[in-house]
Amino acid sequence: METQNNVTEFVFIGLWGNKKIDLLFFFLFLFCYLAVLMGNFIILLTITCSHLMQQPMYYFLCHLSLMDVSYTSTVVPRLIRDLAAARRNISYNNCMTQLFAAHLLAGVEIFILMFMAFDRYIAIVKPLHYMVIMNRQRCDMLMALAWALGFWHSIALLLMVLKLPFCGPNQIDHYLCDVKPLLKLVCKDIHVVSILVIANSGMVVVVIFLVLVASYIVILYNLRTHSSAGRKKALSTCSSHITIVVLFFVPCIYTYVLPAGSKNKDKDISVFYTVIAPMLNPLIYTLRNTEMKITIRKVWTKVAHSGLK
Repeated sequence: METQNNVTEFVFIGLWGNKKIDLLFFFLFLFCYLAVLMGNFIILLTITCSHLMQQPMYYFLCHLSLMDVSYTSTVVPRLIRDLAAARRNISYNNCMTQLFAAHLLAGVEIFILMFMAFDRYIAIVKPLHYMVIMNRQRCDMLMALAWALGFWHSIALLLMVLKLPFCGPNQIDHYLCDVKPLLKLVCKDIHVVSILVIANSGMVVVVIFLVLVASYIVILYNLRTHSSAGRKKALSTCSSHITIVVLFFVPCIYTYVLPAGSKNKDKDISVFYTVIAPMLNPLIYTLRNTEMKITIRKVWTKVAHSGLK
């Protein structure tokens, strides 16, 4: 049976619907987006132009920064444009593209965070075997796995949405094309689809979050046997990662575990993982990391000197 689809474009309601507030947040989100670009590009350049790229932890951090820039760029530029626009429309095809791209990049980021926790687990629990287990070949394999799992998640979600009929209202109560606000516009019963979305997105996020929590409990338990200096350094690194995990996962769990028809603050909460977390990631990872701060100074001093010659 062919899917009935009378909708050729969607219109975003946005975050607030108040022109004065929209103008204020236009400048705020513009500043946030520039901060995301600048902070993550500093991390990317610092790691790729230094010895840090040889270390698994910084290898994954480099890819995390790349995902932050890419993911934010699928959402925030359109949000900024819509805050200043009179009409906030998006074509059906562009909406599906944004849905796929956002979930692909967010999925990859989630698995990178999981592999970063695995890296810290091996470094602290099995330090003598660390360089053997976390060699470059295995790191590359884990990154390929992150992309494969992210693609599987996003393509499954996209195919599910493409089969749904949109034949009535076309106003999305959100600022981006996401699966839950789109389900509210479907002109058929969405009970089964809503359960599949929770299984595809919500339960996956919950399971990974619980795995991360369990891994950090084991890590903290094993830190008892380390020296005071080693414990302090490990806690500094782990606390940065735990902060990022909480900032990203808790809003995601709130958004995707609840069913599509429920009244909640999805679009307000989603700002945490679309804007705030990618903006804070560089600060959290650099301010609490002495090695990163020293390397940033060295790399940028070298860049400044080469620019003056």
